[in-house]
This record gives sequence, C-alpha cells and structure tokens, in this order.
Amino acid sequence: LKAVILIGGPQKGTRFRPLSFEVPKPLFPVAGVPMVQHHIEACAKVPGVKEILLVGFYQPHEALSRFLVSAQQEFKIPIRYLQEYAALGTGGGIYHFRDQILSGGAEAFFVLNADVCSEFPLQEMLGFRQQHGDAHSFVILGTTANRTQALNYGCIVANPDTQEVQHYVEKPSTFVSEIINCGIYLFTPDIFQHIGEVFQRNQQELLLEESSNGRQRAEVIRLEQDVFTALAGSGKLYVYKTDGFWSQIKSAGSAIYASRLYLNQYSKSHPERLAQNKPGGPVIRGNVYIHPTASIDSTAVLGPNVSIGEGVTVGAGVRVRESIVLHGASLHDHTCVLNTIVGWDSTIGRWARVEGTPSDPNPNDPYAKIDSETLFRDGRLTPSITILGCSVTIPAEVVILNSIVLPHKELSRSYKNQIIL
Repeated sequence: LKAVILIGGPQKGTRFRPLSFEVPKPLFPVAGVPMVQHHIEACAKVPGVKEILLVGFYQPHEALSRFLVSAQQEFKIPIRYLQEYAALGTGGGIYHFRDQILSGGAEAFFVLNADVCSEFPLQEMLGFRQQHGDAHSFVILGTTANRTQALNYGCIVANPDTQEVQHYVEKPSTFVSEIINCGIYLFTPDIFQHIGEVFQRNQQELLLEESSNGRQRAEVIRLEQDVFTALAGSGKLYVYKTDGFWSQIKSAGSAIYASRLYLNQYSKSHPERLAQNKPGGPVIRGNVYIHPTASIDSTAVLGPNVSIGEGVTVGAGVRVRESIVLHGASLHDHTCVLNTIVGWDSTIGRWARVEGTPSDPNPNDPYAKIDSETLFRDGRLTPSITILGCSVTIPAEVVILNSIVLPHKELSRSYKNQIIL
C-alpha cells in the first residue's frame, strides 16, 4: 500500500490569505501540528503503507523540506515530495507521477486532499472494499450533508444495498443526493487506465481545436468531474460512508473549526497533547493545546478550543477562547482574544480586545457543514473570524472586531469590519 497526499500549490489558497503568505497552507498549524501532519499520522497507522508521497507544485523550499525530514524520523516511514511543473488538477497530478506511485509493486493506494480535516477511516475503507467491491474496485469516502449545503460538494448517488456509486455530479445546480465526496479515496493501479482515457480524449480534442491556443491543457485532469462521473454506474466505484467528523479547510475561519475537531479527537488519540489544569499553571477550560516552549502566566484563562504555538508569551489575566495563537506572538496583560487567529510574532497590547465572529456550522443540524463564506456580501465585509497577519502590532486598550489585518502593520486605533491593508 501507498498513500498520496495532494497539497496543491501557491496560486490556490487565496482564501487563506494573509496566513498563506508566510507558510504553504499544508504546513499551517491546526491543533498544534501542521495541517498535513494529521494526514501523515493517519496513513502511517495503516499496516502495510510503505511510502507516503506528497504531490503539489510548491517550490521545494526550506520549510517543506524540514517538515518532511522531521516527519520521516517521527513516523519511521519514507515520505517524499513530488513537484508538478504546473497545476495538473487532482487527477493529472497522480497520472503524471503514476510510475513513482506504482514503483515497488503497489497493489493499492490512498489519495487524500490536504485541505480536509477528518478522522481518516482508512483501515475501514480497506475492510469495506474487501467486503463489497472486487479487488479492482475503487472506494470514495462519503459523508452526509444537509440538502442545501450538498450542492457545494461532489454529490454521490449510491445503491443502498451494495453502496455502488450509480451517479456522480460535482457541485450540482439542483439537489441530487445528501451523500457528499470527502476528497479521500482508495484506488488500485487500474485507475490510471481510466485517467489515461481522459488524457487521450483531451489530447484528441486539443488537436481538433488547435485554434483555441491550447488554453485547457490536456494534462489538467480532475478526478471528480472527468473520472468519477464516467465511472459511476460501471460497477467499479463504491462509496464508504463515515459518521466520523469531516470538514473542509478552505478559509482561515474553517481552520479554527478544524482545530476544534482535532483537539476534540486528541482526548482519544493524543491525550498527551492536551493541556491539563496544574497548580501554579493557567486555568484550562475544555480542549487546549500549548506548545512546551510557550510561557503562560498562571492567572491566564485559556479555552475551550485554543491552540498556543511555539515561544508564545501570554501575560497576566489574559483570556483566550476559540483561537489559534501562532509562534512567537505575545499577548500582554489582560488582553482578550476570541475567535481569532493571531499571526506569527504579533503583539497585542494590554487591555486590548481582539474578537471575530465564528463561522461555525449550525449546531442543531447534525449534518451541517461549514459554509465557505464569501469575503464580501452586498458590498460589505462579512463578519468572520479576526485574522492578524505576521508581525502585527496592536496598541493597548483598543478593540479590533471582525477584521483582517495584513502582515507588518502597526495599528494606532480600534477597527471594526475592515480589511486593514
């Protein structure tokens, strides 16, 4: 077995700005560890996974290389980065590197999108494939969404008895099904034959339309629209439905929600990562991750759902809730930080209040997903979580509400519902 994690590249992740200016989105810390490390941990736990490949078109820079070296040492499994020369789409990337994926005689491989957070029921998918399809079938991980939100995802219509996928539509305009595609797949080498057919078809169409100056390159292949739509109903594609947690991480606001889901899972999977109330330590409420190098005053109150990064300083009487504080940030005495991502090396002055509006799914609907909010609605900034880019300085006694502050800003007053450029 192998695992392939699709990490995308720099021209995407625009909804993740200004945080993606500093670090590739897959390395952004969610619940204390880089987003893609959750995927790697899940893959490394599956017996028989011999190698993990990251596919994307980021330049192989220092942060990525450092992360891969430390992850290899920690998980004792070969992890390599394969760089595409351009964005090839979800299917084009794995097709381009098919020889690398199949080398060593891989009988099957997982494909995971890096921008989802999940329990990653990979072993269950393997077991499901043995019970349902044959040795050559493919499995999509699916979950249930509510009727209106399902339209924002790939929708799967399956046979209720066999779970065979009969129909697949990516982001339909009218209701098709409540079962949505989670962006996590189990393939056999046969998938490359189907992607190859799409590739050949694209090549032929390109030859016919030479005049279109080759805008849609033949190598760009999307698994969802180009491959699954054609495979549905052929007896080759099955859906394994999970009841575990799952969410997309498209915007910075969804990173706080993903952090909450992972912190919640830590009580089972990594209890050592959760901070405990200790004599002389800060007050911990709910699930909180604190990096061992952070310095936190004993009168601070943290939680629920807080992640404190490396080298962070938290002063006396500080209150932090539903927030991610990234490494090197400093929260001076009596600041209040709610529903906020505090960027690297940012400083918040005494008695300041930094607050955002959570974009959580409807708590009364068990199938609600997080909405990918548009930044503006009716010409106004949609109230969302507050984001401070890196090295932002906020003076004492000001209030920052529902705002996005770009890196290296020194603010002099309070702001509300603004993007501060």
